[in-house]
Amino acid sequence: MKRILTTTALAAALAAGGSWFLNPNAQPPMGAASAQDATPATVTDMVLGEADAPVTVIEYGSFTCPHCAAFDENVFPQIKEDYIDTGKVKFIFREAYFNKYDMWASMMARCGGEMKYYGIVDMIYSTQDEWARQSSEQGVADAIRKMGLQAGIDKDQLDACMSDGDQLQALVGWYQENMTRDGFNSTPSFMIDGELNSNMSYDEFAEKLDARIEAAN
Repeated sequence: MKRILTTTALAAALAAGGSWFLNPNAQPPMGAASAQDATPATVTDMVLGEADAPVTVIEYGSFTCPHCAAFDENVFPQIKEDYIDTGKVKFIFREAYFNKYDMWASMMARCGGEMKYYGIVDMIYSTQDEWARQSSEQGVADAIRKMGLQAGIDKDQLDACMSDGDQLQALVGWYQENMTRDGFNSTPSFMIDGELNSNMSYDEFAEKLDARIEAAN
């Protein structure tokens, strides 16, 4: 597991705004807001499954976390097949931030909208060893941009998304509210009907889900 980004690091990230993606060496703009000063804004939850499913699972994951990538590859597909696609579980993925690369990837994934979001998340995790380990910040930015274009996001739309400082502020504020409310301090973490859980194998996950489903029926 990896630990979440500190408030100080988030403030520094927020100060640089969307200029970080288009120019990783850009200086913070004059008068930029800190994370603490960001105006709260609504961020859309990306939902998989039936809205009235008896159990709700929220995953908090970082796009640069190898444990999150392993969960996405080895555990999540079976959970999706057995529980989400069958109407038993409503699943929500919420981004957590260790660094600015997580923020860039988050802004790119959300730029595709709800229809493309989970496909982009899979792309991000399946190529994590490639894009997140580039030798320079510009290399990471270029790799994230390439993923967005490959996912079918229009170039102009992608540029607009990745330079949107207001959206970055909203995401950081949303993330901090989630962290404070739900109390997670590492990723991946899972809220199962409001109960916090750490990373699990498929069998452990299934046992908890089956118990929740039975109790709901």
